[in-house]
Amino acid sequence: MDYRFLGNSGFRVPALSFGTGTFGGKGQLFGSWGNTDVAEASRLIDVCLDAGLNMFDSADVYSGGVAESILGAAIRNRRDKVLISTKATFRFDDNDPNAVGSSRFHLLRTVDAQLKRLGTDYIDLFQLHGFDAKTPVEETLSTLDDLVRAGKIRYLGVSNFSGWHLMKSLAAADRHGWTRYVAHQAYYSLIGRDYEWELMPLGIDQGVGAVVWSPLGWGRLTGKIRRGQPRPEVSRLHGSAEYGPPVDDEYLYRVVDALDQVAAETGKSVPQVALNWLLQRPTVSSVVIGARNEEQLKQNLGAVGWNLTPEQVAVLDEASATTKTYPYWHQSGFAERNPFPV
Repeated sequence: MDYRFLGNSGFRVPALSFGTGTFGGKGQLFGSWGNTDVAEASRLIDVCLDAGLNMFDSADVYSGGVAESILGAAIRNRRDKVLISTKATFRFDDNDPNAVGSSRFHLLRTVDAQLKRLGTDYIDLFQLHGFDAKTPVEETLSTLDDLVRAGKIRYLGVSNFSGWHLMKSLAAADRHGWTRYVAHQAYYSLIGRDYEWELMPLGIDQGVGAVVWSPLGWGRLTGKIRRGQPRPEVSRLHGSAEYGPPVDDEYLYRVVDALDQVAAETGKSVPQVALNWLLQRPTVSSVVIGARNEEQLKQNLGAVGWNLTPEQVAVLDEASATTKTYPYWHQSGFAERNPFPV
């Protein structure tokens, strides 16, 4: 396993990390992802650790906290061998007006609850799951800095922020001497390259590493979806397509055609090629993979230990290219001064 620095920090994380969204399977969204119990989670973690993958990503809202509880049970007596990444911000309790957001009240309470569910006294990487426009960034950052100083959190990150959300927060942290964000857990895939337009240049400039979620395009780049073929009977898309990023069918088929071509050249699977492409992109520190079972996990682990050639990367780049929104299409016309990815 390749280990990479997480943004501009001295913290090294595996190129692949394991997402626990399949743990628990509570509700329509997470039930469509999987329903892994403690015994199966323990086995999957065994496979990960054997391969050198030691970071496990969760969130308080995954199956209403059940995913964190299962992860905690599965790593019991081996906490020192794993890195825990988790998130909070989204509403956790429909009946409590303060059980949402990034306020001091909610963050202090939710982190303590997460530590209890995970069976640990510290979180290696804590990320805000989304931006809270109702809470001043100074309130959020000062609270997170207190949690770092208290030893409950070691590194900070965000998820699903826009460029100005992240830059405003980084500027406030610098102004007050608070702990900076070093990670951005962002959606990025061969059929979702918006991350490259502003967030990637920002990450390079400010030392924020990408932790990629849904690297297979919400399950569309598994190799099971192709032009002229019926959709697979078992797919997360059946129960959760409306929650994920929309993708035009023709665009998807064009990218899958290119993936098939490169997969044939490399002798690798379509998902392995799609993941390997991401691992070669600027700012990417870790790619979060998921799996319903051990077979899927071992397949995804095969994305490391080799690299696509520049020619193969170019084939995938061309197939997945889209017209950027303004002002990015205008800026890309001045490559002499604004070369990719800045």
